[in-house]
Amino acid sequence: MEGDPTVRLRVFDLNCWAIRYLSKRRQERVRLIGDMLRREDFDLVLLQEVWSEQDYSDLMEKLAGCYPFSHYFRSGVIGSGLCVFSKFPILDTLLYQYSLNGYPYMLQHGDWFCGKSVGLVIIKISGIIFNVYVTHLHAEYCRKKDTYLPHRLVQAWELAQFIQHTSKAADVVLLGGDLNMHPEDVGIRLLRGWTGLQDAFAEATRFEGCKNGCTLVPDNCFTDKSEMLPFPLGIRIDYILYKAISSFTVKCEELKTTTGTAPGMDIPFSDHEAVMATLHIQRQGQAVGATLGTAEPALADVVIEARMEVSVGLRAAQRQRYFSGRMVVLALLLLLLQAVAALGMLAGLGAGQPFPKLSFCLLAFLAFGLLVLATGLHLFHTMEVKMLHGTEEQLWMALRALPARP
Repeated sequence: MEGDPTVRLRVFDLNCWAIRYLSKRRQERVRLIGDMLRREDFDLVLLQEVWSEQDYSDLMEKLAGCYPFSHYFRSGVIGSGLCVFSKFPILDTLLYQYSLNGYPYMLQHGDWFCGKSVGLVIIKISGIIFNVYVTHLHAEYCRKKDTYLPHRLVQAWELAQFIQHTSKAADVVLLGGDLNMHPEDVGIRLLRGWTGLQDAFAEATRFEGCKNGCTLVPDNCFTDKSEMLPFPLGIRIDYILYKAISSFTVKCEELKTTTGTAPGMDIPFSDHEAVMATLHIQRQGQAVGATLGTAEPALADVVIEARMEVSVGLRAAQRQRYFSGRMVVLALLLLLLQAVAALGMLAGLGAGQPFPKLSFCLLAFLAFGLLVLATGLHLFHTMEVKMLHGTEEQLWMALRALPARP
């Protein structure tokens, strides 16, 4: 009923690993996910890696009776993979695509082609405005040599800024997704510290599921066992984060993760475990306002650490830009030499000697291909430098503005 001061919200979050032609037993797992969502009857469902719109359509058709409202966020070449199912009307939506998202030439990873983003849906429950965010950040791939760390930090900062600037009219903020960061990583500390979001796992009154709330575990038959060797218990990279604004409080009554295979099946729902939270939202008599999740001195240290990592990435991007620029110059010189040689032949300087058409054409083709490739890389790394430099400046401004924050 409108104006009811208490709301209990059951939230489900899962990285579905639903990549057409690549994910193992994808259609079967999507069907299992749909069956489970109908059976469990959550209030709000946040999904990532639903990269086939046909899978989304199948889920929407299967869940229409339980979740009459849904939205699919489209971005990138193959799509963001983000979608939301809700029992409550979706009042508005917004998508923000991160400015940096890996490298287009790293085809084996493919993050760049996804157009990684954060999606926002606004819903209203019993007079309470919820800003619900769903996102998927760049994967880590190698923790010892994480070349994508600067990009993921840029994404974490942009996510924090996006939440901060779009949630001013909300009563409750809720973020779910695969953040691809361990709880102690600088990116998650920056995100939580800047936005004041609370971790449902850390705040839950009751917990049931994988040890330490891990969502990527070695026992899952779809995980790469070699990548999990340093983490015998698994890692926690999927989160449900929340905070109350204005005159509300939010408490996590219970948090669960899925464990093992789907009921009656020999496979799990995904290569990630799902996270399920029961949140209790209650109206208070006096507005409390937004608060930082980290004490100011500690937050300053986190911002400094993040800025240093972004600076490392900036220097690497500048080196890549310089190298690709030299390749452009080299390709242009090769084409120029070929043009001079061709003009010499036409002018009769090489009279009496056969013109090597095949060799000339192959060399020209290689030089032109090198020019196109090097130019594309130079432009990409130029944009990368600008984005990293811009984020570095923003973090410096944020650091100086910390004492003035309300």
